[in-house]
Amino acid sequence: MHGTPPATRTTCPYCGVGCGVLAVPDGRGGAAIAGDPDHPANFGRLCSKGAALGETLGLATRLLHPEIGDARVSWDAALDRVAEGFRDTVAKHGPDSVAFYVSGQLLTEDYYVANKLIKGFIGTANIDSNSRLCMASSVAGHKRAFGADLVPVQYSDLEAADLVVLVGSNLAWCHPVLFQRLAAAKAKRPALKVVNIDPRATATNDIADLHLALKPGSDVALFNGLLAAIVEAGAVDECFVRRHTVNFEQALATARRDAPDLAAVARTCDLPVADLQRFYAGFLATERVVTLWSQGVNQSSSGVDKVDAIINCHLATGRIGKAGMGPFSITGQPNAMGGREVGALANMLAAHLDFERPGDHDKLRRFWQAPNLAARPGLKAVDMFRAVGAGKIKAIWIMATNPAVSLPEADAVRRALGTCEFVVVSDCERDTDTARLAHVRLPALAWGEKEGTVTNSERRISRQAPFLLPPGEARADWWIVAQVAQRLGHGKAFAFDGPASIFREHAALTAFENGGTRDLDLGGLAGLSDTDYARFAPVQWPAPAARKMARPFADGRFYTADGRARFIAAGARPPMQATSGEHPLVLNTGRLRDQWHTMTRTAKSPRLSRHRPEPLLEMHPDDITARGLVPGSLARLTSRWGSSVHRVLAEPGMRRGEVFAPMHWTDALAGGVRVNAVSNPAVDPISGQPELKHTPVQVAPLPTAWSGLILTRRRLGLDLPYWVDAVGSSCRRYEVAGDTPIDAAFAILADQIAAMRPNLEVHDRTGRRLRAAWFDGDRLEACLFLAREPEPHDRDWLMQQFEAEALTGPDRLRLLAGRAGAEAASAGRSICVCFGIGENRIREAVGAGAMTVEALGERLGCGTNCGSCLPELRGLIAESKQKAVA
Repeated sequence: MHGTPPATRTTCPYCGVGCGVLAVPDGRGGAAIAGDPDHPANFGRLCSKGAALGETLGLATRLLHPEIGDARVSWDAALDRVAEGFRDTVAKHGPDSVAFYVSGQLLTEDYYVANKLIKGFIGTANIDSNSRLCMASSVAGHKRAFGADLVPVQYSDLEAADLVVLVGSNLAWCHPVLFQRLAAAKAKRPALKVVNIDPRATATNDIADLHLALKPGSDVALFNGLLAAIVEAGAVDECFVRRHTVNFEQALATARRDAPDLAAVARTCDLPVADLQRFYAGFLATERVVTLWSQGVNQSSSGVDKVDAIINCHLATGRIGKAGMGPFSITGQPNAMGGREVGALANMLAAHLDFERPGDHDKLRRFWQAPNLAARPGLKAVDMFRAVGAGKIKAIWIMATNPAVSLPEADAVRRALGTCEFVVVSDCERDTDTARLAHVRLPALAWGEKEGTVTNSERRISRQAPFLLPPGEARADWWIVAQVAQRLGHGKAFAFDGPASIFREHAALTAFENGGTRDLDLGGLAGLSDTDYARFAPVQWPAPAARKMARPFADGRFYTADGRARFIAAGARPPMQATSGEHPLVLNTGRLRDQWHTMTRTAKSPRLSRHRPEPLLEMHPDDITARGLVPGSLARLTSRWGSSVHRVLAEPGMRRGEVFAPMHWTDALAGGVRVNAVSNPAVDPISGQPELKHTPVQVAPLPTAWSGLILTRRRLGLDLPYWVDAVGSSCRRYEVAGDTPIDAAFAILADQIAAMRPNLEVHDRTGRRLRAAWFDGDRLEACLFLAREPEPHDRDWLMQQFEAEALTGPDRLRLLAGRAGAEAASAGRSICVCFGIGENRIREAVGAGAMTVEALGERLGCGTNCGSCLPELRGLIAESKQKAVA
């Protein structure tokens, strides 16, 4: 008799929190997933995405074999073709005619080998990561201020702080486990205050004592005003500033120019003077302050200045290098930090060595024994794909990312790849918008299959461990790159026998001729045996061999030439593209609670698709009315660069004149909804990070003749002005709309469905509604609902009917009615995805007296697992209380 296999300790593949996971294979290709109670990032807690990882391990959409064109080939043939393509291109056009575009989804060992090949041996620095879209402004800001890309804060500091300032970070949805740690600390110690600085009223406001809904792009003015207030109040740590910093007077002069008085800052930021005063007073009166920021700061044409304006305030008050205080950049991806460590950005060398620092290039050249080491920075992401479009880059290798969706001006990226002479894609998924444009597709291992390390936002290195066998012919990314390197004649430098040997080389490089001069030092890990590596326990860096790790900057020493931190004179300036009469609204983009990047993983999970199954456009109700729209209608979003289609959601927490759309949906999952086709491609002049939070747009009604819903057990190929595909537990859900006559559209769609299911049909063609259902015996196979006006079908109930063994008589009549009868009440829109608790059930429980989240948890279970739904639960309770008072 076989017992349950032991749990494998690994690390979540989603955000930069870096949660520990326990995975137990189920013997059918999946796994049971739980949080690791011993991991110091999460102590057992997982968010909705992490908890649903077991639902994302299926192989139906995986790339399992190498392909050239659409033909399956052997690994030798594919690797030979890749090596030939890059060798010939370099021979004809030079090393700068080729590029790699990599990803924070890679493991550190994968990153290291890719960076070593292109910079060290091909001889160009044209390697950049999708982390350029995520954290590049923080990297540049850290380097300007500290002399190194070093995050000086850790998660426990949030719990030790007396004031946490969140800037441009919807922590509740984008880093839910860290949000729950902060919420728990605040509940335990109510004196801990939280200020949320964000143009949108997000779920993060659930724990905020103050929300500053500032004008987009005005962050520098806000923090320059704070720096001026620090000086006026006599709150400068004169000793720290004098001993450990330079350029204070220059930064102060710039701050005073931007912030001559409180009223001027309030006008610039479009904030009430009283709220601004309250924030400044709280910061001045509180020593233990952590300022945490994310994409709302970084994704800006002035992102680096925003970062340094924040850091200036901590330097001026000496609030750095001590517990419970400091500037804290939260990483977006699971291994964006690891990519920075190995130099997988175009303007960096490996191991935090720098192109511009004297001697660094020579150190790396000698360590790698790479005489052809790139001598200057390469092209950053946006410029890299412009160079592809211009024909300057003629061969590109894209690893574990989907730039045809995720980059701004995405249609131009797609055109560029479509004309590129040689495109290679390594990925675990076959049908992505980018993979469709590849000449060669290489099957990579996915999470649960691959092995290596990742570094989270608090500089903690954890191991991702395999618990599933490699499917098909999929291989590790590092192995794929090393095989190509060997075919290019660099076998000796790439003779790695596994990820442990790569990690040892990476760790040794960080310690090479270091002696405390560089922040990144993993010398204490350079001697790990293969057995030690397999047992790798989470560890924070620096982890030097010869000295004990200390809190960064605790001694007031920074990594500049003179050991002093730099104040930066960061002047306020508006976003690069202003609104106009043609494009009067400002578009902000970002993540949703239950989805990740371009949904190649999360779209496989039925429960993650239930909360927000469509890409909604959030607008203030006044803006909806002014444009002739109604909530739930379809609208076209248009900018100078492109357009997309979205369903409108009324959101009173939006500022007037601003809209928000999620960035996740792709052409593989929907039609015409890629929001980055609209996004502003302007970049920060220092970091190269795009202005994804500020695009001037127009919103107008999308003319449609009909809209509808299709539920089917099989995937359809649709060609409509609007369609979105979402997976259910037993069927797929398609939201559709079109501009052709409804009768003709119904006939075409019905024929497409019936061609796959030549079974019994039931029709209802009454009035303005056209409906049909298909059965195989008594088992429901598909249903189609079209109408000239949107109808409130009970979608969750309809999807549940596909789980029934048989539908007969009254059940079929209810099915065609599109909603449950009184005896089969619907749970409503999904709120708690962990336990499948819908809005109607929650409202019913609240009405029956469950007026706290604790009471709801006891009655229904909602909110008791990952906690991601707690803000919405509190919102429903508050709404009920307001109605009772009215």
